[in-house]
Amino acid sequence: MTEPPSLLEFPCDFPIKIMGRREDGYAQAVLAIVQRHAPDFDGATVEMRASKQGGYLSLTCTLRATSRAQLDALYRELSAHPLVKVVL
Repeated sequence: MTEPPSLLEFPCDFPIKIMGRREDGYAQAVLAIVQRHAPDFDGATVEMRASKQGGYLSLTCTLRATSRAQLDALYRELSAHPLVKVVL
C-alpha cells in the first residue's frame, strides 16, 4: 500500500504544539525527544505558555522538518511519553 501524497513540501518549518502537566522534567523530556528527531532544533526557540490555572504547560517547537517519516516518528514518540497529554 502506498502512502498518500503529503500536503507539505519538504524541507519546511513545521510548528508542533505539545501540552502536558506542569511537572519537573516535562519540558526537558519534550526537548530531548524533539532534538532526537531534529538534531538541528534550537531549544532556545521554544515558546512556553502556562494554562490559566498553571497546572498545564504548552510548548511550541518549530523545527525544520525533512520528511513525513520524521514527523510521524516524532509525533509517535511524543504521544507515547507519560507526561505528554496532547500533541498538535
